[in-house]
Amino acid sequence: MAEDLTITRNTSKEEQYQSIIPQIEALLYGETDFIANLANVAAALKEQFNWFWVGFYLVKQEELVLGPFQGPVACTRIKKGKGVCGASWQQAEIIIVPDVEEFPGHIACASASKSEIVLPLIVNGEVIGVLDVDSEVLNKFDETDKTYLEQVISIILNK
Repeated sequence: MAEDLTITRNTSKEEQYQSIIPQIEALLYGETDFIANLANVAAALKEQFNWFWVGFYLVKQEELVLGPFQGPVACTRIKKGKGVCGASWQQAEIIIVPDVEEFPGHIACASASKSEIVLPLIVNGEVIGVLDVDSEVLNKFDETDKTYLEQVISIILNK
């Protein structure tokens, strides 16, 4: 099912999330294919917020493997504990990085990336992947992003 999103950019970040989240729910409604849903979520978030990179890495054996994303080409495989994504996987926690240059072991998939937020996708107590969002602006992500992106993850995982 094709959907047109209503993009709102001249409002607060919170209002933008409040606008896009019901649209994401509608976009995923009735679709059971996990990869298709990840692809549409990445596209919807990229369109709404115009972030540098939005995408998913999925746990396959002992690595995170690149999944659906929007943005420039990316690292294909990430080891557990390596970089922000690998750390989020290992710790099963959300990580907000105001300046990626200050994060020990940061993996520079794209030099234009300046700040990042990574959220684990947890099913039955096990991390199955991560949502990775990068910005070319320092200190772009905060508790508002954390709160609303957790809601997005919940929508995805409860399909």
